[in-house]
Amino acid sequence: MRAPQRFRAIVIAVATSSLVVGAFLTGAAPAQAASVSGYGNGTVGVPQTVTALGICPSSTISLVATYSNGVQVTSPSVIADINGNGTIYWTPTIAGVITSATITSTCTPVVLGSATIASVSTTSAIAAPNTAQVGVSTMITVTVQSLSPSSYRPTGTVTVRDGNGATVVTMGLTPASSNGQSFAYWRWTPPTIGTFLFQATYNGDASALTSISPVDLIAATASGGTISLTAPGTMTVGVPVTLVATVVPSTVAGSAGFTFNGAPISASIPLVNGVASMVWTPTSAGRAVLGASYTTNGGLSGSTTDQVTINAGPVAKDAITLTQPGFGTWAPNGTYSLGNGSSFVFQASTLSGAAVTLTESGPCQVSGLSITIDTGSGQCNLVATSPGGSGYAGVQQGYTVSMVPGLQTVTLAAPTSGKVNAGSTLTLQKASQGETNQGQHITWTITKGKNSVCKLVFPNNGAIKLKIMKKGYCNVKAKAPGVSGQWNAFVLTRNYQGV
Repeated sequence: MRAPQRFRAIVIAVATSSLVVGAFLTGAAPAQAASVSGYGNGTVGVPQTVTALGICPSSTISLVATYSNGVQVTSPSVIADINGNGTIYWTPTIAGVITSATITSTCTPVVLGSATIASVSTTSAIAAPNTAQVGVSTMITVTVQSLSPSSYRPTGTVTVRDGNGATVVTMGLTPASSNGQSFAYWRWTPPTIGTFLFQATYNGDASALTSISPVDLIAATASGGTISLTAPGTMTVGVPVTLVATVVPSTVAGSAGFTFNGAPISASIPLVNGVASMVWTPTSAGRAVLGASYTTNGGLSGSTTDQVTINAGPVAKDAITLTQPGFGTWAPNGTYSLGNGSSFVFQASTLSGAAVTLTESGPCQVSGLSITIDTGSGQCNLVATSPGGSGYAGVQQGYTVSMVPGLQTVTLAAPTSGKVNAGSTLTLQKASQGETNQGQHITWTITKGKNSVCKLVFPNNGAIKLKIMKKGYCNVKAKAPGVSGQWNAFVLTRNYQGV
């Protein structure tokens, strides 16, 4: 009776042990009960270390998991030691519910319970250069990484969108050499200078969750670097050109400078909205290298160069055509009289096509191509300048403006000359009228037909009227005195015929 009692005691001990997950092995089974630990719920790509004890001495053992959809996954096999102990390294590759699992060997399989394998989380990122050259293709790579320590390489697609949310490209993933990583790439060609935004979305698969990358910014420049140089590819000795250095991003605070064949040709020029420029005149012909460099206030720097060709002369001098509307074209070195208070905008053109700028010295005001003659006397020296270009050398043309007394203006109610009905009364000047724009008082006189055909009437409201008493001719004149050396006298006549 002692042997059955010992057997029951062993059964009770095994049944209450948390390590027991199967049944006793038969045949070559070891004396101790079989047990398995380390198997259970997990995540795709994250390894599980399954320890089997007392399974099957010196036998090949492995883990076979059966999912709810019928798919079976088998782990790499190992050889148990003479006591039936072995360690199985199993990495789930499929997300889902495992309905059953067994430890297989040449002995009776050990049946394990169910487990849930979760999809692995991922992160996405875009790898692109900070700058790209307009018109030149640039490789941009999207990487999808499983959450460490998972070794699962995500499958499926990634979708790249621009800063407006529009789809740029959708690509299939390729497994990378690194565990837990897949990638995709495309070649993008910047269409214009500017800043472009991209963001990638991994669309997920049956075993990996979706993820969205941070926004990546690419600055497209003419040179493909953080600084680009804009200059004509062909120049002419003696003809000024404008050199422009553009730094990205435009918020950079610092300064830029220019070089010719490595030698400085400018002082430090502050960057304004990422741009610095200068006008430079080539002095020698041949192939040359223009350069531009910048330094930020934080100590960062960058540079670029351009190959250019500088042609020798002879250089044709540019010519400026300066036209006063309603008058005509001004001749270089000519003298022109303009009345005080007059103002107009010139029309200007050049043979080179360059823009004309105006400067002056004297009592005149110039803004752009407009000129205003101040009140006073004397003369202004006007200078029109063209920087040249397109094979033409820059030029300056001078003009002299003599200031003459201007014409006073006034608004009056007097009707235009013509026939009027006898017996009618005309308003020559309203009560609110009576002074010129220079504050000179206006007086009215009758120069023909006074008291015979017409007469002035002065109502007590300050207005001035003309009474046409009968048929005949009546002529009137309005006058205001001038201002010596500044304004001419004002004169207005009206001729009426009473009918």
